[in-house]
Amino acid sequence: MDEDNFLQNGTGYLDKGIDMAIGYAPKVLLAIITLIIGFWIIKRIVAFSTKAIAASGMDLSLSRFLSSLISIGLKIMLLLSVASMFGVNTTSFIAIFSALMVGIGMALNGTLGHVASGVMLMIFKPFKVGDLVTIGGGQTGTVDAITAFNTTLKTLDNKRIIISNSNVTGNDITNISGQGEVGVELTFGIGYDDDIDKAREIILEVGRDCPYILSVPAQGVVVAELADSSVNLATRPFCKSEHYWDTLFYMQENVKKQFDKHDIGIPYQTIDINMSKN
Repeated sequence: MDEDNFLQNGTGYLDKGIDMAIGYAPKVLLAIITLIIGFWIIKRIVAFSTKAIAASGMDLSLSRFLSSLISIGLKIMLLLSVASMFGVNTTSFIAIFSALMVGIGMALNGTLGHVASGVMLMIFKPFKVGDLVTIGGGQTGTVDAITAFNTTLKTLDNKRIIISNSNVTGNDITNISGQGEVGVELTFGIGYDDDIDKAREIILEVGRDCPYILSVPAQGVVVAELADSSVNLATRPFCKSEHYWDTLFYMQENVKKQFDKHDIGIPYQTIDINMSKN
């Protein structure tokens, strides 16, 4: 008797399982099709939006940020639509999701701080993608990307430096190239016995020969410091932002060559040792 009840119950559960599978199969199939088509449409919309934003002349950093927000928003709407197909109360789902996000936010307070800092970077725009910057701590490079959590710099030797946004906004930021033109700070030390005027003329001549230096504002050379072992001459030639490193390296190399050619010495530290016999 018990065996008959077991078989009957088992058959009943199997029948219910089959009925549920038959009942939900169309919904599952429709949900899968909706997801596939939905993600395809979202991809197209985001691509179109990205092109439209770029065509409007909007800043590259902000356009990428907005495209990312559009993609995330549309995907959330798609998932909520699919959930409603299975009879899920989306209002309750949103409330639960919001509470969950608050809990996660409290647990990931530092991470949300990075996001908030990223939003501040988008609003106040201390720099944009392509700018040459120095961020507190001595990190110098060209801004490659600004994401929700990190800012990525690319150095001259093609290294990638990833800095959390909260560390970026929490430190001093020097935008070297953000103005379009930049002055290249250079200091050349000569000996106390060397001719200052001759050294000044050599530096100016090298600047005139440099293909990157602008004629306006005009380059000047001043005595910046009477140091312990050298007279330091300072100059600040201006160039286009993208030629900053080219100008720096050109001036350093060619001024040194011309100093050697005209017998102007660049002092270096020496140590005199006096020995006495007891």
